[in-house]
Amino acid sequence: MQIIQTVSDLRKALKSQDSVGFVPTMGNLHAGHIALVEKAKQNANYVVASIFVNPLQFSPTEDLSTYPRTPKADYEKLKAAGCDIVFTPSVLEMYPDFDSKNLNQTMTIDPPPIANVLCGATRLKHFAGVATVVIKLFNIVQPNIAVFGKKDFQQLFIIKEMVRQFNLPIDIIAGETVREANGLALSSRNGYLTDAQRAKAGQLNSALQSIVSQIHNGNKAFIQLEQQTSASLSTQGWEVDYISIRSSKTLQPATTVDRNIIVLGAAKITNKTGGKTRLIDNIELCITD
Repeated sequence: MQIIQTVSDLRKALKSQDSVGFVPTMGNLHAGHIALVEKAKQNANYVVASIFVNPLQFSPTEDLSTYPRTPKADYEKLKAAGCDIVFTPSVLEMYPDFDSKNLNQTMTIDPPPIANVLCGATRLKHFAGVATVVIKLFNIVQPNIAVFGKKDFQQLFIIKEMVRQFNLPIDIIAGETVREANGLALSSRNGYLTDAQRAKAGQLNSALQSIVSQIHNGNKAFIQLEQQTSASLSTQGWEVDYISIRSSKTLQPATTVDRNIIVLGAAKITNKTGGKTRLIDNIELCITD
């Protein structure tokens, strides 16, 4: 496995490859990331994973400086998974006009209005930063396929739209969410939690599962389900950003005629330092009757 830090060296290494799979990450890898790498290997002959903590997608109040960075462990996991290249660019390599006070990335991707709801409602400009770094990475790697996890469903939706609307010759493949035994979706930010908090964090998935069960049982009072679930989590000590029932095809609020539905949630739970760790999750369902 090669570890490459510059765009020019990466392009040289990939010049003779005609089937490239790509998995972009911010590092601190867990089994969910490795599952994406394995899926990439199933769909391409040569796999590149990137590790880059993208400052453009962090707001001034978020955890850019403290975001967990574990390069040595990440390399070992990627090598064991059969990754061929790890691309680990510096901020200056990705943003050539960078200085210590300003990225100076004056040209960015303007995502669609759906980026301003759900996670985008409280994380202003987050998806513009995600879309911009992803299209830069796509241009650098020029993969045939790229794999993104379903846990970040809104991100996956926006990236698919970007690829479609910009006619990029890349197949986007969705990877299933990998979970702990209590249903908690694996996330790099789970490391902020104690064991007891991780056990409690499974309540978010349980709450979404309850909504899914009620919908399967014929309850289509979606707004009421959202409000009740949010209130229930709040009484358990969560700070709820949103609980939302949406069409998985459009990410618009679900209607009673929708058959492909996704139930999404984002909420904050107390972490090791007494602060709050923001967790997200979702569950897809198909109504067949």
